[in-house]
This record gives sequence, structure tokens and C-alpha cells, in this order.
Amino acid sequence: MGRRSDFPRIARDAYQTIDPNAVRKLLPHLRGVKTFAEPCAGEGYLVGQLQEAGLECVYEGDISCGYDALVYPFDQDASFDAIISNVPWDRHILHQMILRFQAMAPTWLLFDAEWAHTKQSAPYMDQCSHIVSVGRLKWIPGTKMTGKESCAWYRFHSQHSGGPRFIGREVANA
Repeated sequence: MGRRSDFPRIARDAYQTIDPNAVRKLLPHLRGVKTFAEPCAGEGYLVGQLQEAGLECVYEGDISCGYDALVYPFDQDASFDAIISNVPWDRHILHQMILRFQAMAPTWLLFDAEWAHTKQSAPYMDQCSHIVSVGRLKWIPGTKMTGKESCAWYRFHSQHSGGPRFIGREVANA
């Protein structure tokens, strides 16, 4: 699943957040977040892990169930403290989601760490408040192998300016 792999991609980037390291690295940064929305929930692994950690999911949807996160008005269905999602890494979709979600609530998105170092990230970095390094994750149930791309959680909010604070692996592991 990435530039360094010759495996075919899963349709719609439906890579499930099965690796508990993703949530473990995010939890220390969710101060004050009690409720969340997951508009790209897939099979619900991320939602389940966050709920096990004590958060309440008030909206869970996915395009595979007919709820397109780019058009469905999920912010009208529920009130939530944050959007937390493992979104498609396709840049066209990702960038649209950043803009839409950050206007609704503080937004934590899990995607490739390399993105922050590209020219295409420039229009979005001012409103990115945090980048939390995660490293490589397992995406395929039943496998022992991790993906070939390092991942990070990115926090976006329309009211933030000044760019991100980077939280590296050592701090993220604490």
C-alpha cells in the first residue's frame, strides 16, 4: 500500500486501522475530547479501539454504506468534540476532507507521514496544529508485516494558524 510496494491497492483505500499502535499514539493528545465522529469508519476497527479507551462515537459512517464523507451532512446528525479518522490517502480526496472536516471541528486524520514534506501540503499546513509520528502500521488482518510507509496523525482546525508542532516517536511513545 504505497510507493514502495508492488502489491495492488485495496479499492477506495479501505485499509482498516487494526494496529492498536495508531490509537495508542493518539490518545495522549485527545485532552478534552469525549465524543467523536468517524466519517470514514470502514469496518469500525478505529471506532472500536477509541470506544474501548473511553471515548464515545456519536457518528460512524463510510462510503461503502452509502455515506460519502465529502457530501453527507454528518455534522447535522450529531454534536461531537472532534473528528477522528483514517482517511483515504488519495490526495484529491484527502485534501477535500481536510478542508471540509476542519471547518466542522478539530480534526485528527491518520495518513502517510511523508505528506508533510511535499509541496502539495503547503496550502494546509498553516491550519495543521499537530503532527504526531506513529511509524509503520499493520493494515491487513492476519499478517505479521507492517506497511512500507510511516504514518502520522495530523490535527487540523480552521481556527488554528501558525503551522504544526511535531511530536516525534520518542515523545509519542510516552
